[in-house]
Amino acid sequence: MKKDYGLEIRKYVIGCMAILIVTVYIIRLFTLQITSEDYKKSADSNAFLKKVEFPSRGVITDRNGKLLVYNQPAYDIMVVINEARDHIDTLGLCQALDITREEFLQRMANIMDRSKNPGYSRFTQQLFLSQLSDKDFSIFQEKMYRFPGFYVQRRSIRQYQYPYAAHVLGDVAEVSPADIESDDYYQPGDYIGKLGVERSYEKQLRGEKGIQILLRDAHGRIQGSYQNGALDTRPVPGKKLTLSLDLELQALGERLLEGKIGSIVAIEPKTGEVLCMVSSPSYDPRLMTGRQRSKSHRELSRDSWKPLLNRSIMGQYPPGSTFKTTQALTFLNEGIITPATPFPCYHGFVYKGLRVGCHGHGSPLPLIPAISTSCNGYFCWGLYHMIGNRAKYPTVQTAMNTWRDYMVSMGFGYRLGIDLPGEKRGLIPNANLYDKAYHGSWNGLTIISIAIGQGEVNATPLQIANLAATIANRGWFITPHVVKKIEGEELDTLYTNRRKTLVKPSAYDYVVSGMRSAALGGTCHALAHYDFMACGKTGTAQNRGHDHSVFMGFAPMDNPKIAVAVYVENGGWGATYGVPIGGLIMEQFINGHLSEASQKKAEEFQHRRIAYGSAER
Repeated sequence: MKKDYGLEIRKYVIGCMAILIVTVYIIRLFTLQITSEDYKKSADSNAFLKKVEFPSRGVITDRNGKLLVYNQPAYDIMVVINEARDHIDTLGLCQALDITREEFLQRMANIMDRSKNPGYSRFTQQLFLSQLSDKDFSIFQEKMYRFPGFYVQRRSIRQYQYPYAAHVLGDVAEVSPADIESDDYYQPGDYIGKLGVERSYEKQLRGEKGIQILLRDAHGRIQGSYQNGALDTRPVPGKKLTLSLDLELQALGERLLEGKIGSIVAIEPKTGEVLCMVSSPSYDPRLMTGRQRSKSHRELSRDSWKPLLNRSIMGQYPPGSTFKTTQALTFLNEGIITPATPFPCYHGFVYKGLRVGCHGHGSPLPLIPAISTSCNGYFCWGLYHMIGNRAKYPTVQTAMNTWRDYMVSMGFGYRLGIDLPGEKRGLIPNANLYDKAYHGSWNGLTIISIAIGQGEVNATPLQIANLAATIANRGWFITPHVVKKIEGEELDTLYTNRRKTLVKPSAYDYVVSGMRSAALGGTCHALAHYDFMACGKTGTAQNRGHDHSVFMGFAPMDNPKIAVAVYVENGGWGATYGVPIGGLIMEQFINGHLSEASQKKAEEFQHRRIAYGSAER
């Protein structure tokens, strides 16, 4: 009989399909029972409750030990969806927590929405409502037995002792999905530093979570700790931070800038520690705590005066005549001038139809009087001779990039690296920038305004203060930082190692002499009455509207304890706002207090207001 090959093939096909189906079932059973966590979580959730114990966040003090930031108890309401879904007395729960039914439904939907809550599991605790006060917690605790699946979790919230230093301290808020995705330490409902040192030192401040494993009976009731707590882990508190800020100095700086837009930055030259960092307008950091934080942040974000902006590290301004000190140092070190080299000033720099104006003073004059009187003509001539010196530099591009390298070595053009988020780099032009702008056809006259801190040059107030610290140190600086000490941990070497400029120390002696001369009888003569030998340099930075008032200085001259920069937008001459404010800051830190006359002057500046547009601040 002839063999039916079609039947034979069908037999093998059916057999293979049967084997395939059995194999799929086996793989699926293995996945569910061995590799999948779902059933394990379900079983564990019936027997155990893993309760997270949050560590207390590290406290923050100023350099003198004054408490700035601490913790206060608060309570979160947590829910296990698998337990609560079919047993919720919605009306009773809403009344106990003082929320509407719509709020309840929205919160539950948000918890179960994986796009908003990527760590969602119906077997584990999820945040339902955060930061209940003691009073609200007491009301809910009495009725909690009526709401299976809902639990109370004790934690702490940040409190800020004083209304100062908001931009340095920062704040804490609930984690975002991006925070959770980038660090598996966090779960929905956790808190993280958002701004300031709360952000940049988050890992030191947050501590380590603990876990308490509780045993449940068949009805879900808590029977006590599993194995008498043998498997529990205790939370580890966050580390204490000691800031370099001086609270009294910070408070004075904020008073002096009331009603003005600008910044004050003071640095201890020999350590790089930031003694005060004021950005105005500011806000009270106590507004950014608890459940009011979202509303406060929204209102501050919409404020046209931008109080959330830390102008000390984010404001990018023309440094004006404070920048002339960098030019003097560069010209001296490159041999373009000597301290005795005179340049004329015909009420400014006048050459080949180009004029850069200047105020009246003697002419010609050498370097130290040029710094003292802030002569525009002198530094324009210096730059012109440097950029055009073909005996020393083969091309204009070589000269320009040499100039650029000096500026970068002095801390300009790039972020300094302060331990705060959001620092901007400012701008120092190079040859490539001008080649593109002028199609390769340019010279010293084309870019002459950079010699006096105008044109394409931009800097942050922090960079200007750092320049003052570098001059005070005669050629080196330590990267500015706001944290002085971390409990049980060393500072990053970035904040302990010296960074040297390209300029030899001897050149700094002449610039220091010029700044001291400015304080005795030049543009900073308001500093002459102090007994601590202040050195200073004014700046009047040109602006589309009223000029900005700028000052940088340090004191004492030979044993510097403080370097300071003041920048007041639309404040006019550097001597109008910059010098007197800078003097008060130096006096407060060096003497520990203000004299009676200085107290009156501080009150006067506190109540001065500058008109910005059609309004005053």
